[in-house]
Amino acid sequence: MQTLDLAPVKHARGTVVLPGSKSISNRTLLLAALSRGTTRLAGLLDSDDTRVMLKALADLRVPIARDAASGEYLVTGVSGRFGNKAADLFMGNAGTAIRPLTAALALQGGTYTLSGVPRMHERPIGDLVDGLRAVGADISYQGNEGYPPLKISPAAIKLKGPVKVRGDVSSQFLTALLMALPLTGEAATIEVVGELISKPYVDITLNLMRRFGIEVKRDQWRAFHLPAAAQYASPGTLHVEGDASSASYFLAAGALGGGPVRVEGVGRSSIQGDVRFAEALNQMGANLMAGDTWIEVRGHEDDKLRAIDADFNHIPDAAMTIAVLALFADGPSTLRNIASWRVKETDRIAAMATELAKLGADVEAGADYLRVTPPKVFKPAAIDTYDDHRMAMCFSLAAFGGVPVTINDPQCVNKTFPEYFSEFARIVAS
Repeated sequence: MQTLDLAPVKHARGTVVLPGSKSISNRTLLLAALSRGTTRLAGLLDSDDTRVMLKALADLRVPIARDAASGEYLVTGVSGRFGNKAADLFMGNAGTAIRPLTAALALQGGTYTLSGVPRMHERPIGDLVDGLRAVGADISYQGNEGYPPLKISPAAIKLKGPVKVRGDVSSQFLTALLMALPLTGEAATIEVVGELISKPYVDITLNLMRRFGIEVKRDQWRAFHLPAAAQYASPGTLHVEGDASSASYFLAAGALGGGPVRVEGVGRSSIQGDVRFAEALNQMGANLMAGDTWIEVRGHEDDKLRAIDADFNHIPDAAMTIAVLALFADGPSTLRNIASWRVKETDRIAAMATELAKLGADVEAGADYLRVTPPKVFKPAAIDTYDDHRMAMCFSLAAFGGVPVTINDPQCVNKTFPEYFSEFARIVAS
């Protein structure tokens, strides 16, 4: 196993141009593939998760080319029907790829298998499968019930009233149904059972579907209505905005290290919910400024950050950064309504509690919350990352605690941000 040693740091300043959003990149790739016409994608994220989606689409015979000069991708859509009706697809640990692809493939009339790394086979998909089976899809589990790997077989699809899906495990199940059901050509209604978590991620889906020509009518967060005879159509060119979750680490570094630190690629005009991380950082006392496509942090107002007690259901990924910032607060902080952490790349509540404790924090972990009492004295620590890119990135901030920190398996950041540690080193080198 490789490791990365981070020396103690005090200052952070500079500008970071963010990589493209993972959530937008993989949604956009699939929508472009399903569309009529050719879509030019600028700013697409280059990472493990997007490579998984690109390879899957290529295996399904979607014509994709890359402009060598600009780095932009040209995706020629297949008008809703993949050319390959039999494929074995390896999806790594990319939830944003396997879930919407499962839904789209279930409506293709072909034979497909979808598998991934061992952790993917522990991430639930049963609620999505149940929703697809309700419209006639033939999907079988090849391992444990409710989890990948999956086999999809040809089936007659027929909408018989509203399609129901649970909303309290992962919003990706709803996203997958929203993106796939227009392929039936029929009007459809999706009803959410229980509380819908991570609503801003569903907003991303609705926004992108609108750009590709399909307007979904939303009844609060309880029901979603798709029009009949709707077809995806290329918008021509689409620019993928920077990843708002990745912005959180650099903004946090600016708060801890004095700044100014500016991130470019997200701002007031962002369609990503995680841009609201800036609001939480402001509650903790950070000084922020923002434009349409940038956010800047210049330190914070007090000797220590202010403790925070808040519901983070709306920004579950960026909330991990708040958990590490809680180490530097003036009292205990509580992150609430984060049960979705348990079904991510790892059980993030358990992992976060374990690693924060190594640094000297007193941590209480519940089914859907985390309470962090800052350490009286930081302890040097080797941080395990659990093959989870966000664990590796957010714990880089522990280097501001005045002790050396070792990040185990730092290459796991390749999932979304291969250059993260070089960018982090650049802004703290001042």
